[in-house]
Parts: sequence; C-alpha cells; structure tokens
Amino acid sequence: MIAHLRGTLLAKHPNQAIVETHGVGYDVTISVPTFSEMPATGSEVALHIHTHVREDALSLYGFLRLAEKQLFEKLLTVSGIGPKLAITILSGMPADEMVTAIRGGDVARLTRIPGIGRKTAERMVLELRDKLPAAAASEASSVQASPVEEDVISALVNLGYARAAAEKALLAGRGAGKDAISFETLFREALGALSK
Repeated sequence: MIAHLRGTLLAKHPNQAIVETHGVGYDVTISVPTFSEMPATGSEVALHIHTHVREDALSLYGFLRLAEKQLFEKLLTVSGIGPKLAITILSGMPADEMVTAIRGGDVARLTRIPGIGRKTAERMVLELRDKLPAAAASEASSVQASPVEEDVISALVNLGYARAAAEKALLAGRGAGKDAISFETLFREALGALSK
C-alpha cells in the first residue's frame, strides 16, 4: 500500500491535490488544513498517505502532518465514520481543538462540525477518548517542515525519538539562513542536539 508520496504538486483544490511522481499523477483527497499549508503549484510536496481500498475503488488520502493522518485513522475506527466523513471532520475543526473536545467529552463543540450529529459526536467521544494521547494536541500544531526536514523528522522518529523531540532538535539544528541544507547535515545536527 502507498504510505508516503513525494513529487511535484500539479494542482490543488480545498479537497484534492494531484501529485506527480515519476511521470504518474496521483489524485489525493486532502483536508482543508492540509490544503491551506500546501506550497504553490509546481513545487515539491511530500504527503503522508492513507490508502483506502474498497471493492470498486482505491482512494488516497493525503496529509502534510503525520499527526493529522494518525487522527484521521483513529476517526476511521469509530463506527459510522468512513474516509469521506473523516476528511470533512478534519476540515471542520483544527486537529488540536478536536483532540481537546474528544478528550473532554465536549459533544456540543463536536456537533458544530458540518455532517456531525449528536450520535456521531457521542460515539467519537466514547470510542476515542482513551485512544488519543494528550501529546497529540501539541503534535497536531507542529512546525511546518520542508520535505528534507520532514525526512529528517521521520528518520529520527524511526530511530525511536518522539516526534515533538525530533522537531525541537530540528529547530535547534536548523539555525538561521540554512534553507538549502542537505539531509545528512541536518540529520547529524538534529541527532547531535538530541544526544546532548
């Protein structure tokens, strides 16, 4: 299954992006927060992908932030919520606010999201309250990383570091005026900051 996609952003709309990778254009459904943070058309973009397979379709759902993808996948575990509704939910409220509302049992706040009735909101609270860590709120509002920086964060997370710690180390390693820094250099500096 496709889990990550990096390529040229050919087109973007509030609920859709087309990303070309090695001559193939992938049609990816996105949330409004992902749309608003996307670079300009023609730029390189890296998306965390959830591949949804049905008997009659194969759909890709893309997110700039890993925390948003994880919240999307948690929403899919709630009975009655499919991928389209999950994207609508993520588009209707910032991820950190949603995590706070679910953990706090704030059904009234959740029902303000278009397409969410009282029963669905209650199911979200009942089924997700204990599955959402408090740290998800800070991860959801994480730093905007370039594709190279996202690769460094991913590599550090794969080594066992928490995403928040990896991002903090990346900021320390980033420094001033280091926009065109290589993966290797950035990775070494971030790893150095983590080992202090």
